[in-house]
Amino acid sequence: MAHELDQSFLALPLRNLADAALSRARELGAQHADFRLERVRSASWRLRDARPAGSSDTTDLGYAVRVVHQGTWGFAAGVDLTTQAAARVAEQAVAVAQLSAQVIAAAGEAAGPSAEVTLADEPVHADKTWVSAYGQDPFSVPADEKGGLLAEWSERLLRAPIVSHVDASLLTVHENKFYADTAGTTTTQQRVRLHPQLTAVAVDTSSGEFDSMRTLAPPAGRGWEYLTGTGWDWDGELAEIPELLAEKMRAPSVEAGAYDLVVDPSNLWLTIHESIGHATELDRALGYEAAYAGTSFATFDQLGSLKYGSEIMNVTGDRTAEHGLATIGYDDEGVAAQSWDLIKDGTLVGYQLDRRIAKLTGFQRSNGCAYADSPEHVPVQRMANVSLQPDPGGLSTEDLIGGVDRGIYVVGDRSWSIDMQRYNFQFTGQRFFRIENGRLAGQLRDVAYQATTTDFWGSMAAVGGPQTYVLGGAFNCGKAQPGQVAAVSHGCPSALFRGVNILNTTQEAGR
Repeated sequence: MAHELDQSFLALPLRNLADAALSRARELGAQHADFRLERVRSASWRLRDARPAGSSDTTDLGYAVRVVHQGTWGFAAGVDLTTQAAARVAEQAVAVAQLSAQVIAAAGEAAGPSAEVTLADEPVHADKTWVSAYGQDPFSVPADEKGGLLAEWSERLLRAPIVSHVDASLLTVHENKFYADTAGTTTTQQRVRLHPQLTAVAVDTSSGEFDSMRTLAPPAGRGWEYLTGTGWDWDGELAEIPELLAEKMRAPSVEAGAYDLVVDPSNLWLTIHESIGHATELDRALGYEAAYAGTSFATFDQLGSLKYGSEIMNVTGDRTAEHGLATIGYDDEGVAAQSWDLIKDGTLVGYQLDRRIAKLTGFQRSNGCAYADSPEHVPVQRMANVSLQPDPGGLSTEDLIGGVDRGIYVVGDRSWSIDMQRYNFQFTGQRFFRIENGRLAGQLRDVAYQATTTDFWGSMAAVGGPQTYVLGGAFNCGKAQPGQVAAVSHGCPSALFRGVNILNTTQEAGR
């Protein structure tokens, strides 16, 4: 269903404000200036045991001006929607750049040759509009209908004797953005995304033991239809959770050792996010992003040579995937959305870029990875939808399991840990099933898989076909200081890994 841009957003003085800010920046000698006005509405509903536990509905409206002046960044933001105020914000951005230039000049050679800001070229995109792919805007649905559906789903789970408690939540975002720059690009965009989630908790009152099981439905760039029609089998998943949770409560603890793993997309997306998505952000690989969760082992000198994984490993960065959380028409530097290779036949062949990093490292063009999570924040290099590609003629998940004599099938994400270089990691999951002689043989508990990034991806022996591919993701990827949050998706098929180290989490905790 095609949607038009929100008329209430278009009624704002978008172009007048942009013209006032950009004209003033030019007058003050800016080599480049861009203007970004955003309205971001976010709402959430939370239920505990089918009863309301909290809700919120907030709107963030404002604009930002970013400049390159004397080869230095300047940035300022405002909320007063008058042309006079927009011009003053441009003046503030230039003043910030002038002060930064003085600091860099005082530092002299210590500032380094990369201190001067230049941007990779980008074609002009004049008067472009883009709207994400969704059916019904969730903000058009009455709040009591949203809460009522979550309550009804919670009650279904609570009717099962094994289920002691149910937590339910729904996060929704409607984002409008207008961008203009001194090169002549003007874009207007609209994105909708949501994240529904239910968690069933079982408590054994005699032993005091408890465990939980969460729905696997990923957050998505979809509308209300995701909960009521297309996109996910909610009835089927809610029906199977109590039985799976009961089995999990009775399941034996895993014996630590080396196992073959079949990893479901509902778990593998997070491993991709942490060990590939962050590691191939070029600002991180260059050391510019070092304070927030470190740099990257995939350093720039290894481009074209680093053996990231097995030869069947093909990973793309993608800002165009339908329903992707990081899918856009144009990024926050006016760069058109693209798809490109990050890892080809197991070798590192690309990075995620913004315009400054692209120019600094000799790339002809940014691949559109600049994003700010609010109008008061400066755009930084952020993650695209980073996805492992399926084998066009690949096996089903069942057939991948059928090729394992002794192993574990991993389903759903839970906790994770990874080092500052994105190299040593450990992941757990929602559900673990023992594989014996090609068949599932009941659940296991207390499972974590541990590896280095290159060893893990090097052990990948098979990827499933397109029929196993699922677009997972998260709303809460963090980066930068001050911290920013971005939503991002990661698609992948089921995949088979040989000889992965499995830890027993209860034994590890006791050490």
